Amino acid sequence: MRIPDWKPEDLTPAQRKVHDAIVAGPRGRVVGPLRVWIMSPELAERAQELGAFCRYRTSLPPRLSELAILVTGAFWKASFEWHAHAPIAIKAGVPADAVEAIRLGQEPKFAREDERAVYEFSRELWTKRRVSDATYRRTADLLGNETVIELVGILGYYGLISMTINTFEVPLPEGVAEPFT
Repeated sequence: MRIPDWKPEDLTPAQRKVHDAIVAGPRGRVVGPLRVWIMSPELAERAQELGAFCRYRTSLPPRLSELAILVTGAFWKASFEWHAHAPIAIKAGVPADAVEAIRLGQEPKFAREDERAVYEFSRELWTKRRVSDATYRRTADLLGNETVIELVGILGYYGLISMTINTFEVPLPEGVAEPFT
């Protein structure tokens, strides 16, 4: 990792406050990009609060939010993010063959219309930097405008996560194979 790793006892009071809030929350531990962000406690505090909402409290079911996270991780080739979320996505109901296709940069097949819509919306936004009227309308008709707003929030937040992972070279856990070669 490009910044030195740390132990909780080495943190400043402001860093320790954020550390303790993260540990007390649904994540239960400070790993991956959170270990980077904690060096900037104000950023870490705000980002982890947004992240807790995007991960645990949006109106998207976990299956769809994890799908959006995987599309983001694959777009950025953010290995730590992929490692953390691919198993969660499969457990949440994203088909394993679709997860593998996304990892390989191939077109996944979905039986469910909402999965196809979230995949296409996410992929289009990342690759074209915009979403067509047809893609937006289809996704909003299926999910509702509030949920589409939250989907964009998830994509943006996990884009920040991916950029942090890649910029600071957040390593995979020891013994874990690189998912993007």
